[in-house]
Amino acid sequence: GKQHCYLSNSKGKSDEELLRSTFERWYLEGDDVPAEISVSEQLEEMDVLQQWLSEKRGSKVEITVPQKGDKASMLKLVQTNAEYLLKELEIQRLKRERAMHSGVAALQESLHLKQAPRRIDCFDNSHFQGSETVSSLVVFLDGKPRKSEYRKYKNKTVVGIDDFASMREVLTRRYSRMLQENTDRPDLIIVDGGKGQLSSAVEVLSALGVYPGIPVVGLAKRLEEVFVPGESDSILLPKTSPALKLIQHLRDEAHRFAITFHRDLRRKRTLRTDLTRVPGVGEKTATKLLQHFGSVAAIVNASTEELEAVAGKKVSAKIQEYFSGSDAGA
Repeated sequence: GKQHCYLSNSKGKSDEELLRSTFERWYLEGDDVPAEISVSEQLEEMDVLQQWLSEKRGSKVEITVPQKGDKASMLKLVQTNAEYLLKELEIQRLKRERAMHSGVAALQESLHLKQAPRRIDCFDNSHFQGSETVSSLVVFLDGKPRKSEYRKYKNKTVVGIDDFASMREVLTRRYSRMLQENTDRPDLIIVDGGKGQLSSAVEVLSALGVYPGIPVVGLAKRLEEVFVPGESDSILLPKTSPALKLIQHLRDEAHRFAITFHRDLRRKRTLRTDLTRVPGVGEKTATKLLQHFGSVAAIVNASTEELEAVAGKKVSAKIQEYFSGSDAGA
């Protein structure tokens, strides 16, 4: 079979860093761990990765760097496929950029806006089985992502799955701060959802005095319907419309950003759980160690003095004993 994913923020990182990042993400999210994994180059702390995957699989996992034979040929094929996909991605990016400029003007016309929506805020929510509910905000300027102004939010007041409450909270936090700090206002606000989500947004924005000064619309996933306040019928933009392509790009980017944030939270929680398996290490100590060192791998490779400075002698000794393999294989 063949599957692929694209890495963001890869500029300036070595091939090894990118490979390790992909490797950890792939097997953290998936449950299917094979007995043998081939990689194109040696990974730092290979033994730690093998131990982690062996525990996850329930039997020995070997990571190899084949230099010749069928497996080496397969890795060359993987690289060729990856280069092809990357070129295709670049072609699609250039096409999308050309369409985005016309998308702003088309969006103004389609939504009957008083001015061109040069600056657009778009929101999305993400949750996993009702836990770790998060929201994301992406900002586009002149049809292009303004990534320095993206924001992610861990919902503080929402219990369980409640997309309406999550949207109300994130909008309140976002635009209360905008008013307090007098930062740039968007020309259009987009919320991911239909009439119900749009009504919740209008309620919050009206209470803050932001609406109707700033127009707001909702985008429903099912038929790509655009809902506007006060209108019972949705707007169905033509599938080839630059306005629809721009809105879809905004929505997809907000969703991607929320999912990435959610994945990071789950990853940190999983790594923290790995640490709490060490006898004598509780949730508080695990969090403290991760905040200081940044990752379990960094903790494993820390010197005795570095560990003791954070966790004390007794706990440090137990951590080193556990990750040396004496307890890990028990």
